[in-house]
Amino acid sequence: MVRVLGKDLRLPDLVSPESFHSELRSTRLTSQLGIALGVAFAVCFVTGLTSHLIQHPPAWFWWPSRPAGLYRFTQGLHVATGLACVPLLGAKLWSVYPRLFERPAVRSIGHALERASIAALVAAALFQVVGGLLNVSRWYGALPFFFTTGHYWGAWLAVGALLVHIGVKLPTVRDSLARRVADKGPGGISRRELLGTVGAAAGVITLATVGQTVAPLSPVSVLAPRRPTVGPQRLPVNKTAAGAGVRDLALDPAYRLVVRGPDDELSLSLAELASLAQHTVVLPIACVEGWSASGTWSGVRLGDLARMVGLDPGEASAEVESLQQGGRYRVSTVAPTHIRDDWTLIALGLNGEPLHLDHGYPARLIAPNRPGVLQTKWVGRITFRRDK
Repeated sequence: MVRVLGKDLRLPDLVSPESFHSELRSTRLTSQLGIALGVAFAVCFVTGLTSHLIQHPPAWFWWPSRPAGLYRFTQGLHVATGLACVPLLGAKLWSVYPRLFERPAVRSIGHALERASIAALVAAALFQVVGGLLNVSRWYGALPFFFTTGHYWGAWLAVGALLVHIGVKLPTVRDSLARRVADKGPGGISRRELLGTVGAAAGVITLATVGQTVAPLSPVSVLAPRRPTVGPQRLPVNKTAAGAGVRDLALDPAYRLVVRGPDDELSLSLAELASLAQHTVVLPIACVEGWSASGTWSGVRLGDLARMVGLDPGEASAEVESLQQGGRYRVSTVAPTHIRDDWTLIALGLNGEPLHLDHGYPARLIAPNRPGVLQTKWVGRITFRRDK
């Protein structure tokens, strides 16, 4: 027995629809919330799928090197929209809560399809939003699976269930939006005020977190997991050299960068790399977790290294390997589009200083319009191949 608002309620009463009765609920309200949430989910799906294809490109996929900040925008939008889904999803579930207790549970094949799609949609939506929130908050240990894979397949489940749900409910949504209903229940706020409150909550969450991508808003983004200028050399770090197990290898005076081509191989010391033509670019690090920050990078153009082993940068791809002995992203592939871009560097310096160890000393890849996980740190080997 639990006492709520002066009444003694049994546990089953706490989850009954009567305990959450509200005059504000209506098919029109549910439809309006559903449209907002559907748009948000569509944005998340498109931007999330883009990120997945960049990281795991199929043969047909092409991603440009310019504009340099395009991935910064798409992934920042992905995470910001996902966070804004929190109040939208909460309000949507509140609006349909009594429907969970409808009896009989199944009235027809169409009704069964509707309820199955709702169950799949609710489960997938909660999985995506809660999992994404844990990931951007860096609570990695709370996820008993590799987040990227789970998030990817969860997105397809959510979108599939959403499309089925739309197909089933479209006539109801159309009718409810065309029909006027009383805007205010007795003694409470109006539906318009409720929608405004939900929208304001989404706006506050966005403002309180988007500063990790939009640097001028950083001072007001009090809930942002990262600050774009906090970290060594004024840039955040996800994985340290100690965490990656490369500290000794990276600091070894005998370090050599091995550069291989089909017909030639070079072994370059850090001093030899520094003696090559150096170039400086301003490029962002854009993390899949939504944060991004710009830095001034200096180093050797990857295209120049391709030429040194006898390849045209526009006709070569490259595998860039880290000194790390393991990890899903210890090797990244660089397509010809990026190799021939003069802004793609094997960076030796950051913001006017030699690379900090945690930013990839002695050498790291930095290229325009790529996720941070593909900007390989502690580079030990580069293998160029003629692009087919």
